[in-house]
Amino acid sequence: MVKHIILWQLKDELTEKEKCEVKKGIKEGLEGLVGQVPGLLEVHVTIDPLASSNADVLLDCTLTDEESLKGYAIHPAHVAVADSRVRPYTKTRVCMDYMA
Repeated sequence: MVKHIILWQLKDELTEKEKCEVKKGIKEGLEGLVGQVPGLLEVHVTIDPLASSNADVLLDCTLTDEESLKGYAIHPAHVAVADSRVRPYTKTRVCMDYMA
């Protein structure tokens, strides 16, 4: 199994209300990919970090293998969510993929 972990910071110019709506949209969009992307077993999106955090959103995915991870990256449903709900609103992205 492969774990795919991402941390994002949202853009500074977003208001707190906008950030709340963006985070909800990211969570809904990414968690909705289970069952659409082959090999994507689980998706958990955390949008309520503690005040001590320096990230706004965490994505924690479990995939069957590295080939599934490669397929996930280019799958049209994933790209659509990333292009509409994530990339326009984020300023930083940190990723770690590893064998679980």
